Amino acid sequence: MASSTLTASSQPQPAMSFFERYLTVWVGLCIVVGIAVGQLLPGVFQAVGRLEVAKVNVPVGVLIWVMIIPMLLKIDFGALGQVTSHWRGIGVTLFVNWAVKPFSMALLGWIFIRHVFAPFLPADQLDSYVAGLILLAAAPCTAMVFVWSQLCKGDPYFTLSQVALNDAIMVVAFAPVVALLLGLSSIAVPWDTLLVSVGLYIVVPVIIAQVWRKTLLRRGAGHFQAVVAKLGPLSIAALLLTLVLLFAFQGEAILEQPLVIALLAVPILIQVVLNAGLAYWLNRRMGVAHCVAGPSALIGASNFFELAVATAISLFGFQSGAALATVVGVLIEVPVMLAVVGVVNRSVGWYERGQGKSTS
Repeated sequence: MASSTLTASSQPQPAMSFFERYLTVWVGLCIVVGIAVGQLLPGVFQAVGRLEVAKVNVPVGVLIWVMIIPMLLKIDFGALGQVTSHWRGIGVTLFVNWAVKPFSMALLGWIFIRHVFAPFLPADQLDSYVAGLILLAAAPCTAMVFVWSQLCKGDPYFTLSQVALNDAIMVVAFAPVVALLLGLSSIAVPWDTLLVSVGLYIVVPVIIAQVWRKTLLRRGAGHFQAVVAKLGPLSIAALLLTLVLLFAFQGEAILEQPLVIALLAVPILIQVVLNAGLAYWLNRRMGVAHCVAGPSALIGASNFFELAVATAISLFGFQSGAALATVVGVLIEVPVMLAVVGVVNRSVGWYERGQGKSTS
C-alpha cells in the first residue's frame, strides 16, 4: 500500500492541453482535410489501404501504437492494491462500465440505427454502424479520465486505482463482450481478427508501456513526467493523422449523406447522459464521497475511443460504418465530457445533502 500511495502521489497533475481542449475542432478539420485529399488523391489512399498484414493495416497499426502507448504509460498497476479502500465507488464504476454501458449502447443502436434513423442511413451499413457503437461502448476510458478527474476535484488515488483495474479487466473482457454483443446483434464475429486486434492494441501496448514506465521511473519521477509530457502531442498527432486517413476513405459516403454523423451522435449522447447519471446517482445512494462519485461518473460515461477506432478499422475496414461510428465518439468526446464535468461541479450541494454516512 505504501509503495502504491507513493506512486499515486508522484503522478503528474494532469491538465487539459491545447490539443485536448480543442480536440473537437481538430477532428472537424480532419474531416475536411481527409475528405478533400481523399477526393484529390484516391490512388494514394487505396495504396495505403492495401498495406495489410493478417488483415491489420500496417500504417494504422503504427499510428495506433503511437497513440495508445503514451496513454498507457500513465497507468500504474501497482495501484490495484488501493481498490479495497474505495470499493463502493469502484463497484459502481465497474457495474456501469461492464454490465450497463455496452448493453445499453447495443440497445440504443438497435432502437435508433435499425429503426428510428434507418430510412435516413445506407441500408448496407446499418449493421456496421451498430458494431461501431458497440466497440465504442465496450472500451472504458483510460488516459483522459485523469483530466476529467482533476477538473471535478476527484480523488487521485481512486482515479488511478479505477483506471488500472479497468485496464486489467479490458485485457480479458473486451473481446468476449464485443463478440457477445455482435452476436446478439446478428453481426458476424471475425474471431481471428478480433483476437489479433486485442493482442495488438491492448496486450502488447500494455506490456510495452509497463516495461517502459519502470525504466523511466528508475531515472526519477521528474524524468518520467517530462517524457510523458513530451509524448502527449505526439499521441494526439497520431490520432489526427489516423482520422485523416479514415475520412479520406469515408469521404464519398459522407458527401452523399452528410447527416450520418449527426444521426450517429444521438445514441452516443444518450448513452453518456444515461451512464454518467446512473453512476452519479448510485454513488450518492451508497453514500460515496463526492470526490469519488465525480470521477466514477466520468469514467462510466467516457470511452477509450482510440482502441475503438483501431479495432473497428481492423475488423471492418477503413470504409466501414463501424469505423465512422467510432470516430463520431471522438468528435463529441471533449465537449460532452466537459458538460458532464460542469454538472458534477455545480451539483456538489445537492449531492452532499442526499449522501449517506459513508465516505469511502
